[in-house]
Amino acid sequence: MNDVVFLESMVKIPSLSGREEELSEWLVERMRNLGLAAERDAVGNAVGVAGDPDASHTILLLGHMDTVRGLIPVRHEGDCLYGRGTVDAKGPLATLTLAAARVAPQLDDVRIVVVGAVEEESHGRGAKYLRDTMQPPVCVIIGEPSSWDAITLGYKGCLTVHHRWHSSVAHGAADHQTPAEKAVDFWDHVRSQTDRLNHGRTGAFHTLIPSLREIHTFSDGIRAWSEMDIALRLPPNLTLAEVRESLAARHVDEHVSFPYGEPAYQSGKNSPLVRSLLCSIRSASGRPRFKLKTGTSDMNVLGPAWGCPIVAYGPGDSNLDHTPNEHIEISEYRRGIDVLAGALTALSGDIANTSKDCVRSVAGAS
Repeated sequence: MNDVVFLESMVKIPSLSGREEELSEWLVERMRNLGLAAERDAVGNAVGVAGDPDASHTILLLGHMDTVRGLIPVRHEGDCLYGRGTVDAKGPLATLTLAAARVAPQLDDVRIVVVGAVEEESHGRGAKYLRDTMQPPVCVIIGEPSSWDAITLGYKGCLTVHHRWHSSVAHGAADHQTPAEKAVDFWDHVRSQTDRLNHGRTGAFHTLIPSLREIHTFSDGIRAWSEMDIALRLPPNLTLAEVRESLAARHVDEHVSFPYGEPAYQSGKNSPLVRSLLCSIRSASGRPRFKLKTGTSDMNVLGPAWGCPIVAYGPGDSNLDHTPNEHIEISEYRRGIDVLAGALTALSGDIANTSKDCVRSVAGAS
């Protein structure tokens, strides 16, 4: 199976968040065909191991199998492959898998673990399972679209807010605030608090950004109520606790809850992981760039917990994420595989050589 057929086959298998079983089983089988030791773990992640499973050092390549809703016919148009997940994030996951398989014969006391995770689009169940059960690796590459010549160093955090307000029904001519008006009042409060918390902050990555996702009103003739869902994108240096406190309920008939949240995370540039990617991009005649994303990814789950070097990398234009026009350029996808394979070759060699130098140093001292 060539690299394009590999990706196209992945894209043709529907894998909405929470429904990844068919793709997971397919991916495990293909990983085995590529020479990786592969299995599904307890939550359904597809896990493949390149190199010696008992190697002393682990590089984790973590992509995700699930997609958001929206049927896009899988088709080729020129150099482009269209379909849900081509960019977010089956294209990057295919890149991780094929690059790991390519470098597997060269690994020395380093193993590469490739994971196709479940439910990244619905709060990171697969990544959280790895966080809680896996020994921290030497470094992590998250499979997300950055474009073949760019490296993502950070993602904003997120906080979801659910607001519910109820009251008695009143005549339309009465001086009585309706639930819809109360919901709008809370949204105005969110915007006001956002302005307050953003004081002195500039730039999309460094400011708090609210988004009103849904609002509904209901009545049974006796009681009336409204419900609304708000999503907030959090910058670094603004904690979940600070935002929750600023949006706490203000009235007895108002209920505010925070169903989900992840803090922002930004990694550093000065690591062997970043240097290997920079060098490989340059070797492919690229001019490497760094990116900071206003969305979230599994980096937000693993970065704070493990503290090891971590970046996101993968072919594709992230502006196409979740859109009806989602597609990836085949030429970029292939360049991404080449770049990542080159980076993994250099990185695994550096890790192995550093380990041997440490052993020789200890032996000499004794």
